[in-house]
Amino acid sequence: MKGSRRPATFALVTTLVLPLVLQAQSAPPKKDAAIYQKHADDPVLKEMEDRDKKAAEDAAALTEKIVDEQEALKRKEEESKPDLRFDMKGIARPSGPDAFQVKAWFSPPVAQYLTGTCWSFSTTSYFESEVKRLSGKEIKLSEMWNAYHEYLDRARRYVSTRGNSPFEEGSETEAVARIWKVYGTVPEQAYPGICAKDGRHDHVGMVREMQAYLAYCKANNSWDEGQILDALKEIMNKTMGAPPAEVKWEGRTYTPQAFLKSVCRLDMDDYASFVSTTSLPFWTSGYVKLAGNWWKFGDYHNLPLDEWYATLLAAVKAGSTTVLEGDVDEPGYSGEEKIAVIPSFDIPQAFIDQDAREFRFDNGTTADEHNIHLVGWTSVGGADWFLIKDSARAARKAPPEGYLYYRADYVKLKMLTYTLHKDFAKGVLAKFN
Repeated sequence: MKGSRRPATFALVTTLVLPLVLQAQSAPPKKDAAIYQKHADDPVLKEMEDRDKKAAEDAAALTEKIVDEQEALKRKEEESKPDLRFDMKGIARPSGPDAFQVKAWFSPPVAQYLTGTCWSFSTTSYFESEVKRLSGKEIKLSEMWNAYHEYLDRARRYVSTRGNSPFEEGSETEAVARIWKVYGTVPEQAYPGICAKDGRHDHVGMVREMQAYLAYCKANNSWDEGQILDALKEIMNKTMGAPPAEVKWEGRTYTPQAFLKSVCRLDMDDYASFVSTTSLPFWTSGYVKLAGNWWKFGDYHNLPLDEWYATLLAAVKAGSTTVLEGDVDEPGYSGEEKIAVIPSFDIPQAFIDQDAREFRFDNGTTADEHNIHLVGWTSVGGADWFLIKDSARAARKAPPEGYLYYRADYVKLKMLTYTLHKDFAKGVLAKFN
């Protein structure tokens, strides 16, 4: 029986199942379709991530709060820290600018505001007085013209030294003559050098941006001078404006070089700078290491202190003005009192001599901090007093704004250099080697 049913079963399988198997093997495979589904965060991991994010935000906020509190504390301490001064009320002094016996012509005081450009304000003012003295013309010249070109010259030196020359705001009196010899000068009306609506100079952000850019160039060893100067010009033009290539004056057009020569009629070679330091042989000219002398000016005429002061005094009494450069961070310097004197607890006046001056220059307590324009002289209480036109805020702490009065002892001890037309120093210049 078994043998007789087997063929029938096999035939059934062959007839019914085999075609299905063969059909399945020949049919194309079913494809899976790609679809987008909404992402579902793991609730546990999401909770942990949110916790960590909040902790980081809280930590950052706490750090910011602590830093702000510490900075506020430092500001409060600085603001509350008293300045060392002394009772100046008993000092005989000039009553005001009109009390000076000798007073040359000078343009009204102007403010430098938030800039480190006292060197330009004072020296520009000096040359304005020189234009008036030599030609009779009263021309207000541009301080920012000098500053703009000084920034670029400093950048050139920065590039040439591959970042080993400081790029800062300060400079020296002698920078103006150097700049004018190359670039000329322009009247202030042609280049006020300020884009701010309030009309006040503020170079803080501009200088910070230029310094950051130069630091980037140094870090990346990128020293394409043309590219660097173009970038700095773009930065300065936002704050100062682009300087003009030509200027109009009394119906005529001049290049800045022609304006200096034909209108101002100044020759920069007619001026000499004087110093008194034992770091150089007396009666020789040479280099003096000053913070602002970044280009290594090397023609300071070195005089003994008595000769240095006598030459200055004689020039001022004869009608010259001059630019003084020196130190203004002293107990005897007061914008509120409008005077600069040396108190006896620093050094008695009788002991102010060459060595006392040099000691302070050597230890850094006398530095080239500030430049001012000396415009007049008088005698009060048997002492020489000098009328100072100053662009810094100290001269605006009390009326009349823009003026201070320096006594002779302060000039002898704390002022480093001055500049004169050579006609006012013929006697001493003839003695130089």
